[in-house]
Amino acid sequence: MSELVTGDAVVLGLRPARLPSRALAVAIDLMVLMAAFVVVSIGLAVASPSLDEAASAAIGVAAFLLVLVGAPIAVETLSHGRSLGKLACGLRVVRDDGGPIRFRHALVRGAMGVVEILMVFGVIACIASLVSARGRRLGDVFAGTLVVRERVPASRATAVPPPPPWLVGRFAGLDLSAVPDGVWLEIRQYLTRMRQLDPGVEQFMAQRLAGELVARTGVPVPQGVPAPAYLAGVVHERQTREARRLHALAERARERGQAQAQAQGQARVEWAGAGGVSGAPASGVVRIGEVGGAGGSGGSGGKRSGEAPTGFAPPA
Repeated sequence: MSELVTGDAVVLGLRPARLPSRALAVAIDLMVLMAAFVVVSIGLAVASPSLDEAASAAIGVAAFLLVLVGAPIAVETLSHGRSLGKLACGLRVVRDDGGPIRFRHALVRGAMGVVEILMVFGVIACIASLVSARGRRLGDVFAGTLVVRERVPASRATAVPPPPPWLVGRFAGLDLSAVPDGVWLEIRQYLTRMRQLDPGVEQFMAQRLAGELVARTGVPVPQGVPAPAYLAGVVHERQTREARRLHALAERARERGQAQAQAQGQARVEWAGAGGVSGAPASGVVRIGEVGGAGGSGGSGGKRSGEAPTGFAPPA
């Protein structure tokens, strides 16, 4: 299984598509395009029955170029390398460096596709794809593109390898606050993929990243410690500090929640002990007849003479 590798020796998670999946995607695209070409041809024949043979032939050639050549170019340009067949098969056209294609890439692929797919029924494209190490046809070679698989089996996440036991805790006093997140990301990517790199490239990247850490922390690499082990030890120390910080934050949040719950419970107890409001029962329920009941005339529970009944009975 081959993978794309950029100029910085970074392995991309893209897998070149092989001939069977590409042939199935092209077959689906051709069936859709032929159906559209037939529909367009019938529509033009019905719309222009009075044209002579030369005009009809010219319209037919224009329809062929528009549907079978122009449509794939437009679709790949607008969808950044995805056609209906490629979507069905989980494929996509990308540049050699893994970036999305542009109009010029789609134009070269479409023009070459007329020769190696339509005119010879795909024979040239099949031979070129079988010969190429990454399954590319001539259109991909001239356009600088590659068809890759987008839907790949989910791989197990690669963890950062642990440092040697004798390095654990050795960098506890190191100040890591000046190291930016981009450097940490580069170090993590290197540690998880260093076994996939060429030995010379691996050693060069380890020395460069170790120099980045030394420049940010101001502390040189300990004598006799290899650069990969030094990087692993520093990353382990950073992960340990992050774990302690997150644990402390969780503990403070838990204590704050407990304090708030105790305060709310104490407030409820004080409310119940004070009887809610003056003159109200301990249950906190206040009836309308009780509020301002002493202000009524004749001691009739606050109900004035001639006043319409409110529907509430005064307390006994």
